[in-house]
Amino acid sequence: THTRGVPKRRVLIEKGRNETAKTEQRSALIMSIFEYNGAAIIAMAGDNCIAIGSDLRLGVQFQTLATDYKKVYKIHDHLYLGLAGLGTDAQTLYERFKFKTNLYKLREERDIKPSTFAHLVSSTLYEKRFGPYFCSPVIAGLENDGTPYLCGMDTIGAMETAKDFMVAGTAPDSLYGMCESMWREGMGPEELFETTVQCLMSGQDRDALSGWGAIIHVITPTKVITRTLKGRMD
Repeated sequence: THTRGVPKRRVLIEKGRNETAKTEQRSALIMSIFEYNGAAIIAMAGDNCIAIGSDLRLGVQFQTLATDYKKVYKIHDHLYLGLAGLGTDAQTLYERFKFKTNLYKLREERDIKPSTFAHLVSSTLYEKRFGPYFCSPVIAGLENDGTPYLCGMDTIGAMETAKDFMVAGTAPDSLYGMCESMWREGMGPEELFETTVQCLMSGQDRDALSGWGAIIHVITPTKVITRTLKGRMD
């Protein structure tokens, strides 16, 4: 009943604890599927204008594959969609949304409104709730009267609207902190651009899974201003 002076039961307990610790260490190394490719997306509202941007990194966990991968997609001139999460699911979803919005335009003979598009995205995600797409959408656009519209949702389409800013991706804590510090009401297009850039760059610099520059779209009633930025390239 004893092994070298140590009770057999105690030896088995210690062995069990060691196996549990090893299992926990292995589990800690396995990343969430939402963090597999990495992303940092931000959208911010101004005075009759809105900005949305993302980082440009595409990776497989901590290995960088590309530095020109855009995660914000144009639906029409006054509506953009950001998709954070698994890159393959993001591309699949964008193709589905583009197909549905094209059908809407053919039937209604007008561009879809941002609020209507948000409900279309929500219902599309909820259809697949038992085997969801691993994406977190961010919708940014201008309504017909020029009012900014911001909306984010989870993988099964639970909507959350905001009047100030919305973030998604692998760096939400640092992005939210910067946005809460720097956002203010009534910003014009240029000030909104500068604020969005500072928040996105500072947020993604604190995240190992996103970065390598950024692209920002500022949507106004008359034009869309798109700028590509270089940041820390490490």
